[in-house]
Amino acid sequence: MKSTFGTFLTVLGLSSGGYFYANRVEPSLLEINKLEIKHSLIPTSFNGIKIVQFSDTHLGFHYNVNQFKKLVEKINQLEPDIIFFTGDLLDEPNKYAEINKVAPILQQLNATIGKFCIYGNHDHGGYGSEIYRKLMELSNFTVLLNESLLIKQKDGSSISLVGIDDRMLGKPDLATAMKQVPKDSFKLLLSHAPDVADQALDYGIHWQLSGHSHGGQVKIPFVGALVIPPYAQNYPEGLYAIGKENPLSLYVNRGIGTTRLPFRFMAKPELTVFTLISSEID
Repeated sequence: MKSTFGTFLTVLGLSSGGYFYANRVEPSLLEINKLEIKHSLIPTSFNGIKIVQFSDTHLGFHYNVNQFKKLVEKINQLEPDIIFFTGDLLDEPNKYAEINKVAPILQQLNATIGKFCIYGNHDHGGYGSEIYRKLMELSNFTVLLNESLLIKQKDGSSISLVGIDDRMLGKPDLATAMKQVPKDSFKLLLSHAPDVADQALDYGIHWQLSGHSHGGQVKIPFVGALVIPPYAQNYPEGLYAIGKENPLSLYVNRGIGTTRLPFRFMAKPELTVFTLISSEID
């Protein structure tokens, strides 16, 4: 950690402007990225359904409840049908002093179809597993822990949503999670750890949404990312196509907050908006 911090300051040249930007400015420059999720197995009744993914808020580590309230307002302005949270709500769950304020803020998130979430490593850390589950269930989120469900439309058509446990501190079990998934359905996986995609490919997953990496959090030209956690080494940021035949599409969200280092540099915080489209595969 000291070495990484030292490298960062050295590259910035210890300039007050660079330090201020990375510590105060870029962490507040929320970027909204929009993508389409196209697949022939998505029923036409899902055309135009809007999903908003947010991840890695890390409340308590240089990210406070006032910032969190503004984030919730921004998400609601996007008018999502579905909301996914892909892990790491609190940086240290058992030490967060304003824990009683979190659920009332999360409850304000509106989604016409539903709100769903999975565990990140920080949600398990600090004896946080039950704290996280209670917070999310109190906030009307469905917590997926090595399990699946069908997201249905009024006409009975559906897509399969699969959620697995965190790879670092949890016990992810794709085989168990996939047991009830119909073979002919569109399959969307939530996994905090991006690199799980290499295994998910073998289970016929069509799309995977992840977080965890913070997009490297601090990226230095000609040096690269200074903070890439385990299980985000292969796929640290953005959109990937994995596999040659029937490829899996993976999107890695850069998250909202910070951890380990109170900086973002060339790795702006992100909300991702996905639109579902029924389409023949090109």
